[in-house]
Amino acid sequence: MLRGVSKLRVGVIFGGRSVEHEVSIVSANSVLRALDPARYEIRLIAVGHDGRWRLGAPGAPPESVAGGAEVALPAAPGGGALHAVESGALRAVAGEPAAQLDVVLPLVHGTGGEDGCLQGLLELAGLPYVGAGVLGSALQMDKDAAKRLLRAADVPVLDWVALRSAALRADEEGAVELVLREIGLPAFVKPANSGSSVGIARVQSREELPGALHEAARYDLKLIVERAIPAREIEVALLGNESPEASVPGEIIPAAEWYDYQAKYADQRTRLVVPADLPPALCERMRQLSLTAFRVLEGAGMARADFLLHRETGALYLSELNSLPGFTEGSMFPKLWQATGLSYPALLDRLIALALERAAATTALQRTL
Repeated sequence: MLRGVSKLRVGVIFGGRSVEHEVSIVSANSVLRALDPARYEIRLIAVGHDGRWRLGAPGAPPESVAGGAEVALPAAPGGGALHAVESGALRAVAGEPAAQLDVVLPLVHGTGGEDGCLQGLLELAGLPYVGAGVLGSALQMDKDAAKRLLRAADVPVLDWVALRSAALRADEEGAVELVLREIGLPAFVKPANSGSSVGIARVQSREELPGALHEAARYDLKLIVERAIPAREIEVALLGNESPEASVPGEIIPAAEWYDYQAKYADQRTRLVVPADLPPALCERMRQLSLTAFRVLEGAGMARADFLLHRETGALYLSELNSLPGFTEGSMFPKLWQATGLSYPALLDRLIALALERAAATTALQRTL
């Protein structure tokens, strides 16, 4: 019970302006089915491709929320109040709030959702939320910054080189030569800040490299090129704040040559093997490396650690830490926790409790001298 209400008022924010908008809607549907209506009063907030927020009517499905009333969350402490917005204006209308929230579950994948921007707004509004804070979200989203910090902490990562899209446009040949000299081929070209394998290409030849670089530059101002290896893809789920826990590892066996967008969300031949068929000592090493990465990259609430296990040498590399993993019922994150002993509804309960715990600890900090 909170502030005299019988149910905790949970705002589920989904959609967004990134290329992962549709994936976010699928996550919202899964979460809505799993949250206990006896414990939570659930309000759906859809962030459109235009960045505007729409509030769904109670009980409305996520797909219908895009046509709801426009609302705004003021960037100042206001008791978690969402206010109606005048048509065509950004100014919130004075008066009774359109909705009152106690905690937010952000499901906005990609840019503007898991890169610290949304978290910053929620911090300014004084509204508890699930997942990493501003710094942790930004670090985990930026593959280049994350790799630099992980390498400094002796967490094994694959060799990579970072490029600016402006430098690519100014000197394409120089960018190509840098990649060939520092990384070689085959290699993966990626936007530094992106998810769901959007904008990523596996490059086999020099001729393919310029096109792959320019394709990645459509999605971010910074790119990374990473050495490609023959690898098994293993993932570990993380849960907690100051004392995080790691799940059993699971393996992704993609239908395609690598785990691209099609293999993740469309190809039914992709298999998730949970738990992964790995020696116990290797599983424990992955769990410990995951926990180290979680602390190094300022994790909170949840994250998913993605590993690459070299098929020939057995070398292990941490590919990335994802602060907002996929949350559909078929996603690896909930499957890993289910195999570890935590059901999907219980996982959501735990995440909400962690968000409130972290907000209480932050609120207790002294702000004045």
